[in-house]
Amino acid sequence: MFPLYDENPTRITPYFTYGLIGMNILVFFHEISLSNLQLEQFFQLYAVIPQELTINWSGEWTTLFTSQFLHGGWWHLISNMVYLWVFGNNIEDRLGHFKYLLFYLTCGAIAALCQWFIGMYSTIPSLGASGAISGVLGAYLIWFPHARITTLVFLGFFITTINIPALVVIGIFFIQNLIAGFASLQAAAKMSVETGGVAYWAHLGGFVVGSIFALGNRE
Repeated sequence: MFPLYDENPTRITPYFTYGLIGMNILVFFHEISLSNLQLEQFFQLYAVIPQELTINWSGEWTTLFTSQFLHGGWWHLISNMVYLWVFGNNIEDRLGHFKYLLFYLTCGAIAALCQWFIGMYSTIPSLGASGAISGVLGAYLIWFPHARITTLVFLGFFITTINIPALVVIGIFFIQNLIAGFASLQAAAKMSVETGGVAYWAHLGGFVVGSIFALGNRE
């Protein structure tokens, strides 16, 4: 199941949503132009390294923002940008351009802190727009609970599109990440070593922050 677009018209052109998508794509093209060593150094500079943030907050806090424009692969980038494309325009329309940008970056930063809190001395880079986009999804669910999303559905060898409630699309996203987040905690507890993977707790943190903000601004 893959969202394509929603049914809600917007009053303004979502320039900042387009701009964020463009910036993420440009940064990713820069990433794939680097050698493996250069890419590792690039991530060390601009991704959140929990251990470094813990030890040197004053020198590393900016990575809470720069990490939001980094991605670990094509699928990571494409899936994030599709969700931002589908859901970001209505949130930008609701908030206005500059307030939307502030909301987006704040959700992403707090999401990164949620992931940092789970493993403060991890040396595994945390990166991606997922936390910020999760904040957008959380706000969308509160402000547009009855919206319907045109969604691409894979049925074996067949592909079709159906209109389903946004609640279902976002609910599945949230539940998947909640289950995976707890599973990652259990795995870490059993293995007692660092393991890589998706920053599920950043997703959940961003989602909760976006939802709380929207609940407080429902008028």
